[in-house]
Amino acid sequence: MQYFTDYSTNSYIIKNNSALNDRVSARYPVRLSTYYANLITRTDDAIWKQCMPDDRELDDDFQSADPLNENSLSPIPGLIHRYPDRVVLLVSNRCPVYCRFCMRKRLVGSGDAPMSDNALRTALEYIAAHPEIHDVILSGGDPLMLDDESLSGILSGIRAISHVTIIRIGTRVPVTLPSRITPDLCSLLKKFHPLYINTHFNHPDELTAESAAACALLADAGIPLGNQTVLLKGVNDSVETMRRLMTGLLAHRVKPYYLHQMDLVQGTAHFRTSVRAGLEIMQGLRGHISGLAVPHYVIDLPGGKGKVAVLPDNVEIRGNTLHLQTYTGERVTYQDIINPQE
Repeated sequence: MQYFTDYSTNSYIIKNNSALNDRVSARYPVRLSTYYANLITRTDDAIWKQCMPDDRELDDDFQSADPLNENSLSPIPGLIHRYPDRVVLLVSNRCPVYCRFCMRKRLVGSGDAPMSDNALRTALEYIAAHPEIHDVILSGGDPLMLDDESLSGILSGIRAISHVTIIRIGTRVPVTLPSRITPDLCSLLKKFHPLYINTHFNHPDELTAESAAACALLADAGIPLGNQTVLLKGVNDSVETMRRLMTGLLAHRVKPYYLHQMDLVQGTAHFRTSVRAGLEIMQGLRGHISGLAVPHYVIDLPGGKGKVAVLPDNVEIRGNTLHLQTYTGERVTYQDIINPQE
């Protein structure tokens, strides 16, 4: 598999920039597209915070590199099988932007090659051998960093498996490199319906004319678009910001899907808000904006136990301890950890 050919002319790795901390970037590399870099209006704005290194990324020894136990939930390399009826395929290791809050921060910079043909073949054999799998999610990295031919090969291989009914693609390309969304790409994707795309807008400043055009191309190809936002301290942790983002997404023809509580990923603690802050934001959304614009507020539980929706009236909070119930009915306690360094 190959990455698309225009990548080198549309992206760059920042080097020799005095704003970067060499110690941080040596451990967690930096990359951002020219397009996304041009959205930065000042040091420490919402875009800057999402993509520029911070000393606090190294002051975080109390969290895990893999809190969701993805490694242990991978029966074969590049495939995660957490829920009974769906799997995640990590088809790409490359993104236009290395987000500083990435849930797979442990993998950033560990290798740039896409999933090999042999690994893909093994993954497809695994899916074909498990008829309970009905939903395949392409992730990475960013799957849309692959060229059209490689994407076509992956999607064709999945569609050849009769018991797979749904294909999903998780991508931040409409946000960070909207020029990648071309008519040719959309013509390719529409051949594999039912196909869904979840993208990842975190702030209203990312809702640009370019991103709107990219989303319109995808929507016009009949692809339902959802959005997964991560709740980030200092970026979008206010009711006003979240209202503008969620209503703006609908104007982009994107349905808000999830608002994620920050995962307990090593190197990201400075982005974490409390769960109470997230619940307050949800209260500020419900009834104040269209119900279409209100996402599900979820915690992806440590240990690979899955996502749990959190509503103001369905969670028991005692101090910093939350009592939640998983999709299997298991009662789980969750520690609402805030960065102890602050």
